[in-house]
Amino acid sequence: MRHRFSPDSVRRLRWLAGISAIAIAMPAAAQDVPAEETTGNEIVVTATKRDQTIQDVPFSINAQTADDIEKSGSNSLEDVARNVAGLNVQNLGPGQSQVSVRGVSAGQVVRDQPGVKEQVGVYLDESVISLSLFTPDLDLFDLNRVETLRGPQGTLFGSGSVGGTIRYITNQPRLGVTEGAVEGNVNLVDGDDFGGHLKGAVNLPLGENAALRAVGYFTRYGGFVDALGPAGGEDVNDGERYGGRVALTFEPSAGFRITPRVVYQKVEADGFNRQEIYNLYANRFTTTRPQVIFDEREQYLLLREAFEDETILADLTASIGLGEAIELTSVTSYIDRNILVSRDASALTGSVSVDLGFPAAGVLLPSNLRDTTDLQTWTQELRLASTGEGPFQWVVGGFYSDIDRFYRQRLPTPGYQAFTDARFGAGTSAAVANGFPNLDSPYNADLPYDIRQYAVFGEGSYEFGRFTATAGARYYDFKEEREFNSGGLFSNGDNRSDRTSSNGVSPRFILSYEVSDDVTVNAQAAKGFRLGGVNDPLNLPLCDNGVPNGPDAMLFGGFQDYDDETLWNYELGMKAQGRGFTFNAAGFYNDIKDLQVTLDAGSCSSRIVFNTDKAHSMGFEAEVGFQPADGLDLSIAGSIIEAEFDSTLPGAFAAATGIRNGNRLPSVPKFQIAATGSYEWPVSDGMDAFVNASAQHVGTRFTQPADQENNPRTFVHGLPFGGAPATAATTVDLKLPDYQLVNLSAGVRMDNGLSLTAYINNLFDENPILSFDRERGGRARLGFNIGQPRTFGLTARKEF
Repeated sequence: MRHRFSPDSVRRLRWLAGISAIAIAMPAAAQDVPAEETTGNEIVVTATKRDQTIQDVPFSINAQTADDIEKSGSNSLEDVARNVAGLNVQNLGPGQSQVSVRGVSAGQVVRDQPGVKEQVGVYLDESVISLSLFTPDLDLFDLNRVETLRGPQGTLFGSGSVGGTIRYITNQPRLGVTEGAVEGNVNLVDGDDFGGHLKGAVNLPLGENAALRAVGYFTRYGGFVDALGPAGGEDVNDGERYGGRVALTFEPSAGFRITPRVVYQKVEADGFNRQEIYNLYANRFTTTRPQVIFDEREQYLLLREAFEDETILADLTASIGLGEAIELTSVTSYIDRNILVSRDASALTGSVSVDLGFPAAGVLLPSNLRDTTDLQTWTQELRLASTGEGPFQWVVGGFYSDIDRFYRQRLPTPGYQAFTDARFGAGTSAAVANGFPNLDSPYNADLPYDIRQYAVFGEGSYEFGRFTATAGARYYDFKEEREFNSGGLFSNGDNRSDRTSSNGVSPRFILSYEVSDDVTVNAQAAKGFRLGGVNDPLNLPLCDNGVPNGPDAMLFGGFQDYDDETLWNYELGMKAQGRGFTFNAAGFYNDIKDLQVTLDAGSCSSRIVFNTDKAHSMGFEAEVGFQPADGLDLSIAGSIIEAEFDSTLPGAFAAATGIRNGNRLPSVPKFQIAATGSYEWPVSDGMDAFVNASAQHVGTRFTQPADQENNPRTFVHGLPFGGAPATAATTVDLKLPDYQLVNLSAGVRMDNGLSLTAYINNLFDENPILSFDRERGGRARLGFNIGQPRTFGLTARKEF
């Protein structure tokens, strides 16, 4: 009986075969370079919990050094991502972003989904700082590098690393060294709003066995979005970020090292980078109100908006040598984080008021949606690792985390109680409050979470001849408890408790072959996981214009919880270096099961998560560096990714959710590439001049899976207000266009440590469309989150 491969198997085999051909062909060219003439990449990383050069790590990894970050003009993780093959950051507003690696993405997560877990783990050195949606946008000053570990890293880094792991690696205190730097900047955003920063770092020895390193910074961000309306103004999305970190290293004896550290950062933004195309109060359909057609970088506000994120992290890393070939490491960390997202929800509340038959004065009440997150996290990792030079290397350890996350939502709308009681009868507001005190708030919710996780892990590698085999696994046990209490006219009046738990094993297998001293081929199979959770109940009073058992309530109301998402990654890669060049490439296939897809539940002003049976992402990524002449550095990084669903939901679900075989996974560009060039040359004794240029292309994307259905989409608003008919509709192309950014800089660097740099970011003033923003399923508001326009700047830096 003849065996027949499935179409998925054939596709996977063809893909890996093609990458194999590249991997075989490239080393042949590299071997022609004499070993003594090669220049290796000496970037040292800790992706395997031990020091290795980036070329020796047996899987796909990128490290953006401080010099790389400066040359590319990067100021945030989003900027860094454009220069890293396969890394994508979806901007959802200030302090709100989603990170994906290699196309493993499940859709837009918004502020009121506190139970959703991250798909990419984020670390500050050894401390995990990941938080779904609110990925910490840490300042990049005095960083050593940003590491991107591609593919699932569950074995060593645990849950949340199903797509990969990002690690901010800071400069550590240095014994016996006095050094530091101070940096000042001024910049002009969009030609009319100034920003700038002042930053400093110092390293001080404290005797022979201790050292202190302190970093401080303040940044003001210029705004670029103008607002119409009663709360309007220019550049309403300006803001600031300030903070610092202090680390103290003690080394009382050889092989014994203790480093306590405290990190503080606060981010404040006065508004959001939202460009609107329709608003209940400002649109082209009204006849009793002024008609409005929005320009680029414009929005409408009845209330000013705000975002605040205050983070305190305290950690203690200690290591001690146990004999000559074993090291014990302990990492203890505590995070206290407080986040406020304060939005003008007047259009949301007003749209419901129209449905409820309120008079115009009730529809026009300013309404402030306040989402707060209070987070306290304890984590402890203890591990043993080999440090010898033998063929067998290993690491084993245990991990524990305890997360208390309290999410609160309030909708204070002064005057709403009076209109509610006038419409539905005296005492209605009090009757539906469910114990919440502010009767002018038509929606209130408290969601305390208690999440605990235990894990044990281990990984070992053995070198035999030119081969190195690596195998490892992680066992995890996870428990989550949640309460949900809600009250107000828009709520169900819920009082409920939910629990969920899971456990499992996440293995990894790697085989490396050293073709020559400068060329290595790697093959890997690894499993990653993302923990499941519990959905919030739908806001039934808002569904289907308040009609009981309407289509949206029936369609989306049956999803109570969702299971763990799992992924098997198969990849084949190569790393080569020669005289003046490095070449790293990999082809991969990710087989995803139970993908946790996030969906907008139509008119219910709710979001749900549910599992999709099958999906995949496969692609090719490459990073090439050249040094064709002294002082000239060129690099190219790019990825081609196919990320699609492999299953179709039945009936109306497919059209409502976009989960259809062949549809793309959200937020993932098929093609992304970045090129960077720099040239440095002496202009006098003690002074060099330099020029840098970078160009980045990001391909088309969709914000949510359903955006691919019936696109371009016509949103029927159904809101007869201000003279607009109930049939008023707005048509929007939901396929986010590709965009290109070009950054230029030039300056001088002196031997005394002083440098001056002038730069232009976004040279051609592109208006990058980053994600689609909709309120109440598109009935109340439509818009896009956008990127920063052209910015001119000047930076002065002094190192000592």
